[in-house]
Amino acid sequence: MQIDIKTLDNGSAGTAELPDAIFAATPRADIMARVVHWQLAKRRSGTHKAKGMSEVSGTTKKPYKQKGTGNARQGSLRAPQFRTGGVVHGPVVRDHGYDLPKKVRRLGLISALSQKQADGKLIVIDAATASVKTKELAAKLKVLGWTSTLFIDHAVDDNFARASANIHRVDVLPTIGANVYDILQHDLLVLTTAAIEGLKERLA
Repeated sequence: MQIDIKTLDNGSAGTAELPDAIFAATPRADIMARVVHWQLAKRRSGTHKAKGMSEVSGTTKKPYKQKGTGNARQGSLRAPQFRTGGVVHGPVVRDHGYDLPKKVRRLGLISALSQKQADGKLIVIDAATASVKTKELAAKLKVLGWTSTLFIDHAVDDNFARASANIHRVDVLPTIGANVYDILQHDLLVLTTAAIEGLKERLA
């Protein structure tokens, strides 16, 4: 598959060959959903915690005698029915992540790339380089009409990363960090020619 190569100055730089196995596959929405769910689950910190009955501060003494008071029997003031008592079945510190087969993750990334290509939201540029001036890069992107954009380069240029850091809805990732969630989160996917080679190696 041939695709035109653009420049950040809105020029042309020839054409590039996109392998059909990576950019022309049939997108699988179910696989992409599985990968996104897996990514978001791994992001969760899992540090939420509530104290149980044995953890709250308080006396262990029986509040009053078992019989003869006319009240319901009670064994502890730290029981969950009391205001200062523990929480029943509350959240505990844990890892929300789970394993997802490598083949599923690979197919999810291929589906996301193919989906962008099918939607006409995939653009190839010669290189993602810029001066450290955010204003200059923002002006170039405005001329191109690129608002919600994810740039993927084989090795991210430091100056380009700094220039794009404060531009809203513009993110930069290396090839090794390309993922389904970030690709789908942005309207436009911009790959450099080096990124295409990197994705070929990664998804071979």
